[in-house]
Amino acid sequence: MARRAAAATPPPPGDHPPRGHRSGKGGGGGQTKMRVLAWVSIGMTTVMVAGALTAYTAYRDAFGNINEKSVKEDILNPRPPDTGALNVLLVGSDTRAGEGNAKYGQQLARTADAGGKRTDTIILMHISPDRDKARLISFPRDSMVQIPRCKNEATKQEMAPRRDMINSAYNSGGIACTMTTIEQLTGIRVNHFVEVDFSGFKNIVDALGGIEICLKSGVNDKASKLVLPPGKSLLNGEKALGYVRLRHYGDGSDIQRIKRQQIFLSKVVAKATSSELLTDVGRLREFIAAAAGSVTMDPELANDTEQLIQIATSAREMTANGVQFTTVPWVPDPKDTNRVIWKEPDATELFTAIKTDTEEAKPTPAASASASAKPKVTVKPEQVKVQVLNGTKTPGRAAEVADMLAKQGFNVVGVGNYEAPDGQSLAKTAVHYAKPTDMATAGADTLAGSVLPKPAAEQGKVAAIGAQAYAATAGVAATGTTAKSTPVTQLVIGEDFDSVKVTKLPDSVQNSTITASEQKNVCT
Repeated sequence: MARRAAAATPPPPGDHPPRGHRSGKGGGGGQTKMRVLAWVSIGMTTVMVAGALTAYTAYRDAFGNINEKSVKEDILNPRPPDTGALNVLLVGSDTRAGEGNAKYGQQLARTADAGGKRTDTIILMHISPDRDKARLISFPRDSMVQIPRCKNEATKQEMAPRRDMINSAYNSGGIACTMTTIEQLTGIRVNHFVEVDFSGFKNIVDALGGIEICLKSGVNDKASKLVLPPGKSLLNGEKALGYVRLRHYGDGSDIQRIKRQQIFLSKVVAKATSSELLTDVGRLREFIAAAAGSVTMDPELANDTEQLIQIATSAREMTANGVQFTTVPWVPDPKDTNRVIWKEPDATELFTAIKTDTEEAKPTPAASASASAKPKVTVKPEQVKVQVLNGTKTPGRAAEVADMLAKQGFNVVGVGNYEAPDGQSLAKTAVHYAKPTDMATAGADTLAGSVLPKPAAEQGKVAAIGAQAYAATAGVAATGTTAKSTPVTQLVIGEDFDSVKVTKLPDSVQNSTITASEQKNVCT
């Protein structure tokens, strides 16, 4: 049986929720458990892998406590391609069932929902293809979205597509429906999933021997049933859950609460990966058993040591400052102010940034470079003048792609069309430059590296039909940093064109993003 926990997601920092928008009761468990699930999942896999590498035989039975659930056969819709990134869906499942969970809310009926479970927490943990950075994307539970056709997890009957709150995908269709909903809405491949519950979080903290926090002022909060003095306190699992769910403290803002949570959870990861724990065989075994028994994973993740190693290694490398927490940008739903819809085109640009986060080939240095070797010229997007030509039969593609390039900083100077010799749509996108100068080839490389799939760069310009100047859109003006002598590079759009890589995210995404490096101890 899967083990579960609950949470809700707050509005982006600086915004207020729509009138009536629920932010969670009983201590404001919303933003709280979003980050609990994310960091506990990272910390758990880190320590499990550490145990496997040092003494797998001694901990074999503890690893066997991982709950496994295969859902691939229940996903009915086509799946996006795998880009080499690692995307793990983190879900806090609130069944209110079981001795450890029942006291946090009313037990739900098991008829309409998938086994009587709900979720207020849906997070996508994205780890880059080269495993050097991570972003955790929270999907507000009250988001009104298009739910695709799914199987009801309890009855296995197919459910028709519908417009509904995003968390209803999990309530009725379970994790398989949630995975396919995220994939259909974002175009991002979900590689694995992890479910965590209330008692699971408490067990992990207790197995670590508690977590020490420091408060400027005391806490006496009836909603979370938490009483703490000013200064330092060692929190066991029960008090830790109350603390991370605490809402009415300080200025009561989500921003302050988020920072408290990140401090706490970074302490969880730090303690879980400390040498003190890893060298204590008894405590390590106890922790692995508690962590493993507190989650449900797909079998491919639970049994893939190499994949767990990648997550664990990434967690150790990124704990200090490489993890970003982001909420999908939203606005109130015009049809119902108690609900939200995703802000566009900002949300799509966020998803595109994840989809286009592909690993670049690392340059291989020469075995023996001479002192006179000429360094390779590299140019930034704003230094590249681009003419975009539509080589397909789809009207408006040149302007559409030009807008994408301009948003990512390229100096788009013109648009037009291209007619292939056979009169058919061009099959493959191509980059063309006039002369093989250092600046021309460097500009072509920069442009080609920003387009997916990556087009070939060819010498020799093509004839443009109906060429005209391009006016920068959405307030993106030409940078003025490009020298007049910089050659114009052509991007000729073919049928295979997918997207332009997104490296510059909109302000709404940046403003809702908090990095681990911003964490500071509140008592110092």
